[in-house]
Amino acid sequence: MERSRARPDIGSLELLVTIAERGSLSAAAAALDIAQPNASRQLSRLERRLGVRLFDRGTRGTEPTPAGRVAVEHARRVLDAADGLVDQVRAAAGSGRVRIVASQTIAEHLMPTFLAALAADLPGVPASFEVENTAGVLAAVRRGRAELGFVEGADDPVGLHSRVIGHDRLVAVVAPTHPWAHGTGIAAHALADTPLIVREEGSGTREVLARALAPLPTAEPALVLHSNAAVRTAAAGGAGCALLSELVVAADIREGRLARVPVHGLDLRRSLRVVWDGPWPARLDGALHALIDQQG
Repeated sequence: MERSRARPDIGSLELLVTIAERGSLSAAAAALDIAQPNASRQLSRLERRLGVRLFDRGTRGTEPTPAGRVAVEHARRVLDAADGLVDQVRAAAGSGRVRIVASQTIAEHLMPTFLAALAADLPGVPASFEVENTAGVLAAVRRGRAELGFVEGADDPVGLHSRVIGHDRLVAVVAPTHPWAHGTGIAAHALADTPLIVREEGSGTREVLARALAPLPTAEPALVLHSNAAVRTAAAGGAGCALLSELVVAADIREGRLARVPVHGLDLRRSLRVVWDGPWPARLDGALHALIDQQG
């Protein structure tokens, strides 16, 4: 009972976060369309409930106290969860925002088809779309931040439903001036011995490469970069060999900015998957079929 009396309401949490973002009580009150005296009383009531002072007010504006910073961080999470509750209930009823998250390769090359089909199937329904690496996509779906996720390179993920929607493969690429650019290819052990330009841990590309090379001992990476574009640019600039999706490097190979290096004795194929939690969101059937048809 004592715990529920101290529990803040959603409006007070929204005010708390807005003060931290806007830098003053008056600016937050204006942003939330609350009279400033009412906002001041609401903040005082929240501080009494929590038993701490949340902000220091001075000539330089309003700054969160150490306890206030903790409160703001948790308040953001509560507000996100409240928004997620509304979105998921509406989604279960066949309406409400569609929240999609995809890993980089799929986001760059396949999502335009999916999003266009989604807009045609569900006109007027708001949609949000985020890009993460594979680990980030799976985390977003598990935490309910996304209704649907798209990943490459992952097995059937634990605790989630998934469906293969297509296939892809990694290819080794180097600058046209690299010694490997005009040969007949390299063996798997030579690739493993070479410091490569790689994506960050948690990316589908990095995961597939690590699995393909196991159990060979591998050299430390030459560079670790956080986007396909950065890896592609570094390889084209002569920084070394990289492995990327053939979707990502097809134009660079065709136009001579990169050279493809065959790797003998290595399986670099991977699956492209859609992942979701709970019942399948049937309202997304049309957009998903359009994406699968593109792959076929």
